[in-house]
Amino acid sequence: MRLIVRLGLSAGGFAAAGLVASGLALLAATANPAFAAPPPAQPAEGPGGVGERSATIIKRGLGRANAATFVFYKSGPAPAEGRPVAVFLHAWGAPNPQAYGGWIDHLARNGYLVLFPRFQEINRTRPADASAIAERLLKGALADLASDPDAKPNLTKVALIGHLAGAPVAVNIAADASEQGLPVPRLVFAVMPGGIASDARARGIVLRDLSRIAPETLMVAMIGDRDARAADLAARRVLREASGVPQERKLLVRALSDDHGFPALTATLASPAAIDAAYDAGAIKLPPEPPRDPKQPAPPFKWSADMSLTGEQTTLVAQINNARADSLDYLAYWKSFDLAATAAFGANDATSLKSNPRFSDMERWGDGWPVKRLVLETPRTTAPVATPAAATAQTARAKPMRRP
Repeated sequence: MRLIVRLGLSAGGFAAAGLVASGLALLAATANPAFAAPPPAQPAEGPGGVGERSATIIKRGLGRANAATFVFYKSGPAPAEGRPVAVFLHAWGAPNPQAYGGWIDHLARNGYLVLFPRFQEINRTRPADASAIAERLLKGALADLASDPDAKPNLTKVALIGHLAGAPVAVNIAADASEQGLPVPRLVFAVMPGGIASDARARGIVLRDLSRIAPETLMVAMIGDRDARAADLAARRVLREASGVPQERKLLVRALSDDHGFPALTATLASPAAIDAAYDAGAIKLPPEPPRDPKQPAPPFKWSADMSLTGEQTTLVAQINNARADSLDYLAYWKSFDLAATAAFGANDATSLKSNPRFSDMERWGDGWPVKRLVLETPRTTAPVATPAAATAQTARAKPMRRP
């Protein structure tokens, strides 16, 4: 009898120890990244995919040091119809293409001619001048490349990508295209739009008359879910003011953060950046500056406070310059652009994107759990109208009560 009791206690002890061990293993799995599910990898091909991995990418500089456009494309002759053109418009304070090198490399390896107009000189360019500078650089680059058999831009397939302040620059270019003698873009892809001036006197990029954007343009605005309030308002404003574009050719896309596995996916304002040192502007040779007549005075320069970065902009630029490509890039930003460009170049509208289950799919973590899907929305054509109750409350707040 005593032996049976001892064996029973031992069995119970082993059972308790097993439960403790299981709990410790579960805790280790959640605390140790080595046990966490990895995010989905980049597809080998197709939308968001690697592209032609073995290709050599040509990297060129046009213009001069303070007014340069960087050009990227696969080596070898262009197709007979030319290369589709992706114009990449950088965030304010991030004029080096290496900050977006991962995305640029993806585009170039998938057949695009990528133009990166550097429309800002840090501490020397005013935001109000950025759109005109970008238009001038883009026009000059397209003229220089028109007769180049390797670059050969296809001007019927032009897409504009704008990140943060590059987004209002992109929509301004789209609005001015016909007037400035530029090709009308088939796609405007605005990612985390920001830096828009509230009026002509305010700091930021002043929006042009966006009602002049061609009705055949497909417009996609993409935002995240971290620090997203300003980007959400800017995206809706841009889509709303492009009143000449039919509603079925507009789409608002939201990327969602997901911490199911490790490393977590975080849809911040800086997340569309993907640094690649192979695309550092410092390593790309630019034409020499033309000799200046010593008898001629230097052009006048007047500094203004909006030329410098604010503290918030400085922090954001630091995040951009430290961003690395991850699944959000491959499956949210890059894949969404690829599918949107295919739709735009094929004269399809945003309905074709919303009805395509692949567009919002973000694939699965390593353990089979689905990554949070993209959220798609057809934006409203008019600004939301305040309810009478909200208007009354706002009036009450605006008029302080007098003391008796």
